[in-house]
Amino acid sequence: MTTAAPRTARTTTHARTTRPAGRHDQRRPGTVRPRRPLPPHAVFAERLLAVLSGERPVHWMLGRTVGVAYEQLVQLAPGTPLGARDGHAARPVVRRVGVFPLRPGVVEAFASIATGDRVRAMAFRLEQGPDRKWRCAAVELGGDRS
Repeated sequence: MTTAAPRTARTTTHARTTRPAGRHDQRRPGTVRPRRPLPPHAVFAERLLAVLSGERPVHWMLGRTVGVAYEQLVQLAPGTPLGARDGHAARPVVRRVGVFPLRPGVVEAFASIATGDRVRAMAFRLEQGPDRKWRCAAVELGGDRS
């Protein structure tokens, strides 16, 4: 008659540890601090870059624009003014974003966009509607146009 094998030290050790094998840090599950949401001007800088670099279609901004902003995007986007140029494979990225509050519910923001060694400027205006959602009201581009 065979008897069951006694519990090994490995089983006992495993019961005392809570981290996976190979993990050496002391963090516990559920202790990661939640990320703060990005401010609206940073979100819109990324969204506008996606449209003006050709990653997203212009209609992706429908409902997120008011006034003349959508028409401005319709005219700017076909030329992908913030897209890669001259054979650069580099994807354009938002380098820096700043904001100037004008009055409650209205801000003017700027972003510097880098594509490889080329840097462009983008300025835009955001307005907060009665539903508390931010929408882009104007867009302007500046900087190197090569």
